[in-house]
Amino acid sequence: MARLWLPLTVFAALTSLVSADVEFTSPKAGATLTAGSTITVEWKESGDAPKIADLTTYQLFLCAGGNEAASILQLIELTAIGGSTFEVTGNKAQGTVGIGIGASTPKNSYFLKMISTAQAGGTITNFSPRFSYSGMTGVFPDSVIQGMKTVKGTDGPDRIDATAENNPNAAVPVNGDVYNVEYNMQTGPTRYAPMQPVPPTKISKKDTKPLHSTSSVKIATTALPIPAVQMTTFTQSQTYSVSSMENTVAAAPMPSDDMAKFLNRWKD
Repeated sequence: MARLWLPLTVFAALTSLVSADVEFTSPKAGATLTAGSTITVEWKESGDAPKIADLTTYQLFLCAGGNEAASILQLIELTAIGGSTFEVTGNKAQGTVGIGIGASTPKNSYFLKMISTAQAGGTITNFSPRFSYSGMTGVFPDSVIQGMKTVKGTDGPDRIDATAENNPNAAVPVNGDVYNVEYNMQTGPTRYAPMQPVPPTKISKKDTKPLHSTSSVKIATTALPIPAVQMTTFTQSQTYSVSSMENTVAAAPMPSDDMAKFLNRWKD
């Protein structure tokens, strides 16, 4: 299966239900999940610094591969799947993953990855224990297969502490100004995308102007090596909210006049 990198990053707020660095508790190490069925992801405080009170947002990914960065395949961002198919509540996320995302072998190929942003700057990345999927119809690239040959047991990759406290080169705290810089004018492994616009109530065929300028693209003519540098994009949190209420008006009764006779014709 070709490498899949999502171009859009969606944030979910870390809650006060957890008060320290992340430790995954579900899925269990060595568990076998069924493709297309519900996956429940749960985590708790690990007791390691930094405290989650000092973290602001997170991204949650389903990954596969070995424990070395070059062999890790980031399959899909679970928090970007969206409300109706994947819900995040407190320290629990639940939803379904498509059957073509990966392969069913090798055993224990899958693990979860959470990137948390620190208020003081930088990020910290935690990984879950490994688990398997049965019923997957996709195919892993050779880098994943080779990476799995070096894995022993069910431990995922080691956590990556890139917070400002332990990394002088960590990104500074995120503020609103960085989101106003044109994306293709930014440099470095961490970039910032503006808030996603709310869809309009009307579609205008005349308004075809792009929101942002185009960027250059070079088409590869030969096989490329696995990237050694991982890019991270932070998207500004959406402030738009929607409220709804129950419609308490009773449904209209079925017609009893000539219209009823007309509708009955279609019951045959």
